[in-house]
Amino acid sequence: MAVLTLYFLYFLHWNADTSTSVYHAFSSLCYFTPILGATIADSWLGRFKTIVYLSLVYVLGHVIKSLGALPILGGQMVHTVLSLIGLSLIALGTGGIKPCVAAFGGDQFEEKHAEERSRYFSVFYLAINAGSLISTFITPMLRGDVQCFGEDCYALAFGVPGLLMVIALVVFLMGSKIYRKPPPEGNIATQVVKCIRFAISNRFKNRSGDLPKQQHWLDWAAEKYPKQLIMDVKALTRILFLYIPLPMFWALLDQQGSRWTLQATRMNGNLGSFVLQPDQMQVLNPFLVLIFIPLFDLVIYRLISKCGIKFSSLRKMAVGMILACLAFAVAAVVEIKINEMAPPQPGPQEIFLQVLNLADDEVKVTVLGDENNSLLVESIKSFQKMPRYSKLHLKTKSQDFHFNLKYHNLSVYTKHSVEERNWYSLIIRESGKSISSMMVTGTTAVRFVNTLHKEVNISLGADISLSVGEDYGVSHYPYKDFSLNLGLLDFGAAYLFVIANRTNQGPQAWKMEDIPANKMSVAWQLPQYALVTAGEVMFSVTGLEFSYSQAPSSMKSVLQAAWLLTVAVGNIIVLVVAQFGGLVQWAEFILFSCLLLVVCLIFSIMGYYYVPLKPEDIQGPADKQIPHTQGNMINLETKKTRL
Repeated sequence: MAVLTLYFLYFLHWNADTSTSVYHAFSSLCYFTPILGATIADSWLGRFKTIVYLSLVYVLGHVIKSLGALPILGGQMVHTVLSLIGLSLIALGTGGIKPCVAAFGGDQFEEKHAEERSRYFSVFYLAINAGSLISTFITPMLRGDVQCFGEDCYALAFGVPGLLMVIALVVFLMGSKIYRKPPPEGNIATQVVKCIRFAISNRFKNRSGDLPKQQHWLDWAAEKYPKQLIMDVKALTRILFLYIPLPMFWALLDQQGSRWTLQATRMNGNLGSFVLQPDQMQVLNPFLVLIFIPLFDLVIYRLISKCGIKFSSLRKMAVGMILACLAFAVAAVVEIKINEMAPPQPGPQEIFLQVLNLADDEVKVTVLGDENNSLLVESIKSFQKMPRYSKLHLKTKSQDFHFNLKYHNLSVYTKHSVEERNWYSLIIRESGKSISSMMVTGTTAVRFVNTLHKEVNISLGADISLSVGEDYGVSHYPYKDFSLNLGLLDFGAAYLFVIANRTNQGPQAWKMEDIPANKMSVAWQLPQYALVTAGEVMFSVTGLEFSYSQAPSSMKSVLQAAWLLTVAVGNIIVLVVAQFGGLVQWAEFILFSCLLLVVCLIFSIMGYYYVPLKPEDIQGPADKQIPHTQGNMINLETKKTRL
């Protein structure tokens, strides 16, 4: 999923907030559609067929998404439309797969094998993260190490998972004959809604008190709906009430693929013998899940049990929330350190200025204020620049600065307009026997200045080219072909390349680092990933098994979908904060950490009063056994009977 954020940023050229918002909107859609998939499975097709049919929709979405990532296929609008169509189909296919796969696996176990079923959910989550580990590591390699039409190969990064999904579907179908396939039990979701609506309306119709008071508000539906359905709905509503605080956990967990990936782009990925891509940091999460699941199941939980502590499912989930809070507190500290090591940004009524001398001799530069007072005096040798940007203060939001340039015996005066909060480079160049200057704004990642007398066409790839002419003009006679060695470019740095022919060896590129790369290693993200992954194992794996074990037999998929729906709401929370929060990044991390801490307290209080259902309480009449009856003469044993 992290590759999707980079795709939005660098292929579709969206800004960071838009990329984050669309990323979480897509994630939300992936967790809203399981309601539709669960309804189809429980009411119409059954879980097995729903998995098969909507897997095909999922594969189709990947095909369209890959086509939308081909640079040669149309322009920006075509890429955007195909990408959104592909993502919508992927979300729809995901809706059929997510709620049904976990429940379908649970269907293979009888109730007497509850311990084995619990272990299955751990293995199931382990398998998911093993796949995630492989894809998170391989996908950035497919994107960055393979070139498609001279660019990062996003088409391959999106296409390979679709192909692997086809293979997985074939393997799944090969075991069709050995699966237990419970048939659909009617339109359960509709029955649940109608039952709740009738109970509420019937309760308000009989407010007079003439009728006896019911033990539970759903008992008001007893005159129209069967007792078993009412019992199932009671179980369902109790669990759904417990789900209300859960979205906040997912709001934090799913930021690994958006905010944390963007944080990694501002850090140094050079780990010595290996350079880590920002989206490859995501490999830590599934890798640590593979380690933590057996560690928690086989070591930590057993040690806690031997200490006589009753570590229930709800307590595990609460501890998982606390660990996620700590993870975001650590992320905030890392963000503050990145800001401290990053170059300062110009504030209100401020600019940053550097001077670059491309003349053949030393130039003395004096920046004059409105009252002809000297704001900056610097002597710069030929083909040198100021060692660092200088901060200049403005009297208004925009202002004219006067420059006095002394070159040989000449004194040249020039004027340039500037605006607050910008970076500027004053480039001094030869103009016959005199000199002139031009002002360039911005700090793009790579910038070229051409000192040659002819236009230079620069090709950075098969489809990436630009022309740089003298004085940024256009020449009809391009310079002959030549190659430039730009050297290693670091993440987060901004470079200025001056193309010059100062020797007899032909044109060369003079590289200057406008803004240095961030020196803080991306390895400092490891603690926050370890904490949030430990929280995920305690919260997500436990919650998945808890949802299945507490669900009535007719509503396994529906409750799995409701569990996934909490993930969707969590992503919406991130989307809203990203669009309307307006906070600096470290403050946003602290906000999420504090919100989850409050939610954890509320969840703990709710969990304290929750009484887990026993297996015999959630079985249907067909699953219950009449107890053995012993007398002086006979011992009757009755078999399962549908009444």
